[in-house]
Amino acid sequence: MGAHASSRSHRRRRMMSEINVVPYIDVMLVLLIIFMVTAPMIVTGTIDLPRVGQASQAPVAAVEVMIRQDGSITVRRNTEGEQEKAIQRDELAATVKSMTGTVETPVIISAERAVRYEHVIGAMDVLQRAGMTRVGLNVRKD
Repeated sequence: MGAHASSRSHRRRRMMSEINVVPYIDVMLVLLIIFMVTAPMIVTGTIDLPRVGQASQAPVAAVEVMIRQDGSITVRRNTEGEQEKAIQRDELAATVKSMTGTVETPVIISAERAVRYEHVIGAMDVLQRAGMTRVGLNVRKD
C-alpha cells in the first residue's frame, strides 16, 4: 500500500491554463454601481453669462461694422450723420484701421438676426488678427 501511495505523489500535477474571470466581473460590476450612484452627485460648473440688460452703453466714439443677411458688410462711425461705406470682407481690417487711427478705438459689430453665425465670427477674427483690441457685439435690449 505504501508503494502505491508514493507513486501517486510523484505524479505531476497539470497546470491550469485557464484564467478565472468571475472575480474580475464581480469587481467591474461593483465599480459600475459605484459610478452610477455617484455620477448624479457630481456638481457641474456653471458659467455666469452677462445679460443684455447689464451691458454698458455703446462707446461714444466707435466704428460700427454692419453685416447684412446677404453677407454684405458696411462700415461707419457711430456719430450723427455719418454715411455707411460698403466694403468687401478682405478690406475690413484696413478700412477699420484707417477710420479708427488707433487699435484702442472700440469696434462694434452689428448683425441682422438672420445672419449666419460664421459671418459674425469671421468679421471678429479679421479684426482681432488686425490688432483691434476692443471688438464687441451690438445687441438690442428687449
